Parts: sequence; C-alpha cells; structure tokens
Amino acid sequence: MSASPIHRLAIATSVIIPDIHPDDAHLAATLQSLGIEPTACVWNDPEVDWSPFDAVLIRTTWDYFKHYPAFRRWLDQLPVPTINNKALLRWNSDKRYLLELATQGVEIIPTQMVPASQLLPTLAAMPARQVVVKPTVSGTARHTARGNSDDAMVRQIVAQLPAEFDYLVQPFVPEVVSDGEWSLLFFDGEFSHAVIKRPATGDYRVQSEFGGTTQAIEPDAALVASAKRVLAAAAALGHADAAYARVDGVIVQGRFLLMELEMIEPCLHFEGRQEAAERFAQNLRKRLAA
Repeated sequence: MSASPIHRLAIATSVIIPDIHPDDAHLAATLQSLGIEPTACVWNDPEVDWSPFDAVLIRTTWDYFKHYPAFRRWLDQLPVPTINNKALLRWNSDKRYLLELATQGVEIIPTQMVPASQLLPTLAAMPARQVVVKPTVSGTARHTARGNSDDAMVRQIVAQLPAEFDYLVQPFVPEVVSDGEWSLLFFDGEFSHAVIKRPATGDYRVQSEFGGTTQAIEPDAALVASAKRVLAAAAALGHADAAYARVDGVIVQGRFLLMELEMIEPCLHFEGRQEAAERFAQNLRKRLAA
C-alpha cells in the first residue's frame, strides 16, 4: 500500500483544458513524488468541493477574463489559500497594474488607460500612429485592435469594442515582430529560465494559437536585472509573495520595456526544463509545509 499524501493540492484549470496541462505534467509528477497529491479541478465547476485541499495552485484558468466577476467571487469564497495569494491575483488580473508599476520606476510601453467612450477621441489625438487597443481585463488578444489610428476600418473596429471595459491604448512596438518578446520566469523571486516568443509571418500576436513560436534562450545579466526590478516594484506596491511570476517584455533601443507581469495563469515553459519544474515543486512543498 502506498503512503497517504502529506498534502492535497488542487490545480485550478478551466473548461478549455480541464486536465493538467502537458507543460505542467512533470511538475505534477514531481509533486506526487514529494508526497503531494495534485488534482486538476476546473475553477468554475460547481461540483468541486475545495475544502479538503490544503491550497489551490492557480495554473490554467485561461478563461477567467471571460467570467471576471464570477472569477473574483470564486476567489473570495474559496475556503483554502491560493498560490499565488488572492490579493496578488486580484491585483494582477487587471492590467492597469502596468500604470502602478510605472509609478515605481518600471519602464513600460507608453500606455494610456481610457474608458470605451473615450477610445475614438484618444485615437484622434494620436494621428498616423500604429496603435494597439486592448481591455485592461483580457487574454489571448481578446477584444484587441491593432492598426493605424487614422484607418477607418480600425476606428470602426474600435467603435464596436464592448462598452463595459476600460482599455489600454499603446503604440505598436515593431520590435515584437522583428526581435521577439521575452518571457523571464521566476520562482519565489529567483530567476529560473527564459524563452523568446515570435509571431507568425504577417502577424503580431505571439500566442501559439495564432501561430507564434517559442524558443528557449539565455538572457544576459542586465536583462535579468531589469526583470528583477519589475518584481521589486510589485513588492513595493505590496505584492512581494509571488510563488511564480513571468516577466514579459521587449527590448527597444537597448532598454527592456515591460509588456506584462503574469502572476495568475502564465504558461511556465517547462518543456525541456524538467529541473525548473522540480525546483518549483520543491518550493511548493515548502509553502505547503509552512
């Protein structure tokens, strides 16, 4: 007979991929070897009883932004702790955090936050600019528009964006296409590994569902230091306890500009990095023991 698990850990997923994602498979296997029973649970499945678990590890809740009020209620009502913690998840679930990080000295892509009613006037004040418009609460380029601010079709698309959201308006950064977008992974504040993501030819979105590709890469010390400054800025805002974080950005004229700080449900890019998954599992064991 096998020994009973020391801890029970719910792995929060979604109906998109209800089981443990293949990228997290070695993480789950390592947790099991450490005496932790990982169980995939769809976050908004009303049949799930969360109370027997010691904690909920937020992993692939990749539709939370489509059900945002329900997601926040779910967090509030969970009877056990989450990893990352609930306050951090709430803060990080709305991309207006970028403007807060900028107040701490983080270099971000120049960003305006405007209500839907002000999108067209905002574009009118940015003539002949390549722009990206996206909701502050979103994912996988949902309700995102990109193009020339003067283009009638772009303005028509923007005019039809849902009125209930606030939006980020940013200049399009061509280096995303020419050079790629960096993702640097940190566990308990320590740098682990990095990848660079590139869009498919003719596209600007780096997500795999749009044909984007990902390549493992070693960043230099200056780039790691830039990413660490992002985490330090989040800590200064009261969000120091990040079990996992992915710092996404692009290098423009030698400067790392933050695009997103992912602390909810980022792909952790464990493929080919089994040692990284094992380090993260050990960190989780320490957290559960504490």
